Amino acid sequence: MTKRSQLFKHATAAALTLSLALPPASAMASQQSATALIPVREAAEGFGAQVDWVPDNHSIIITKDGHKLELTLGSTEALVDGKRVVLEEPVRITQGRALVDAQWFTSVFGENESANADAGVTDTADLFLNALLAGNGTEAAKYVSTSASAYLPAPLLNQLWANYETVFGKAVGTPSKSVSINSVHRNVTYVFQTSAVPVNLTLRLNAAGEIDDMYIAAAAESAYQKPAYEDPSAYTEREVTVGEGAMALPGTLTLPAGEGPFPALVLVHGSGTNDRDETIGGGKPFRDLAVGLAKQGIAVLRYDKVTYEHTFKVAADPKFTLKKETVDDALKAVALLKQTPEIDASRIFVAGHSQGGYAMPLIIAGDTNGDIAGTILLSGPSGKFADLLAEQQAGLVSRVKQLGLDSAPYEQQAAVYTSIAAMVNDPQYTVDHMPEQFPAQPAYWWFEQKNYVPTELAKQQSVPMLILQGENDWQVTMKQFEGWKTALQNRNDVTFKSYPQVNHLLAKVDGLSIGAEYAQPSNVSKEIIDDIAAWLLGIK
Repeated sequence: MTKRSQLFKHATAAALTLSLALPPASAMASQQSATALIPVREAAEGFGAQVDWVPDNHSIIITKDGHKLELTLGSTEALVDGKRVVLEEPVRITQGRALVDAQWFTSVFGENESANADAGVTDTADLFLNALLAGNGTEAAKYVSTSASAYLPAPLLNQLWANYETVFGKAVGTPSKSVSINSVHRNVTYVFQTSAVPVNLTLRLNAAGEIDDMYIAAAAESAYQKPAYEDPSAYTEREVTVGEGAMALPGTLTLPAGEGPFPALVLVHGSGTNDRDETIGGGKPFRDLAVGLAKQGIAVLRYDKVTYEHTFKVAADPKFTLKKETVDDALKAVALLKQTPEIDASRIFVAGHSQGGYAMPLIIAGDTNGDIAGTILLSGPSGKFADLLAEQQAGLVSRVKQLGLDSAPYEQQAAVYTSIAAMVNDPQYTVDHMPEQFPAQPAYWWFEQKNYVPTELAKQQSVPMLILQGENDWQVTMKQFEGWKTALQNRNDVTFKSYPQVNHLLAKVDGLSIGAEYAQPSNVSKEIIDDIAAWLLGIK
């Protein structure tokens, strides 16, 4: 699922742990708020800080550039350069990790970084950026990690910013800067004003403070508003890591208040470079699902997609596949939940939205241990991806005409995507013989799965399924929903339901959806959340 100009086009963009001998988490104070928690060691090292454990008083000392932060386990007070501050949530231990309020922790080090800048201390990210803006790839490459040098080489860095300005417009003035951290990277984001649109450039730094990857996109002020059904006292959240090594992904585990173990749901993204909330315009469907389901006693794991967190790594892979993009990480998320004490390992479910639903039969096929208790498809395509591409574009043109709008731009867009679909379906082309000038890169992704039909694989499977569809969805249409119903009519473990007015973001909208409404605040329909909870809790 992507913005209108990227719909159903694979986008890869060119574009700590503190092991402490302490009581288990259950012995710590119960969590009763929606504060997001993050592992202390990963967070501190992401800022280039030194972390020391003082066993005598169960405290953690974090030092960086002459600044000192002291945290005490179980305490809601901390010392920042000797000054006492109050935390919204106490520092706690979960699964051998010391956790702290993520927003507060980032703000502390953000203030320290501002002080460093005033004192003339330069961040590695700034040094890299200056060289990048100057087109000095050799200098920029000095700040790139050894492992990243293959996909961020000096020749690429020489011309990268000039290429971006060709797309987004010439940058004007000095960019603003902000810093955030997750369990994988320290992320430094610069917002540029350009002659066309504001642009966000995020540099992702590893624990050694080196450039590990980067991400760029048009900046947009979020119009998102929290749903009416959210209750902050009904859940807690903590930062987790899905997988390990170079392609590890940061995520959020949302846990219901109270005692577990809880049934749990993994959320799998649509196409494109999606963050863990699956943010599109004014909607955050995955966040809505997480807080809505947690209120009903269901834990939810969502994570940043590999194309979002490791953009250039992915773009450098000439044989990047749907399996690498979606399937592998979903299975790693299931494995993480299986070893999480608060989760009922026998009741782990997976929900795929859009492309995530399209890949669901592949996810089930890859679940060789039978760890997945059931699956949910949210507007998931039932047929070939290329065929869907042509179908959705034709449908969009039809809807635009019904609304009396100028259809010419949409017809031009449809012609491009229809030609892509025709090339993919052309029998002469395979992964071993792809078109020389294929416009939707990487071409391998398309041709590797050209004959994959989700329903054909699903016919052979027996894991319970809930298939939900918005009737006002132009990206994945009711035709795709009917494809599931027809193909799986002989399976008695599949439940189907569609929703009038609901668009591709799973939100109710007035009028005919053409994607323009995505920019406005929206939330997942409460009815969808209730139906998911009832179905999931009904499977024992």
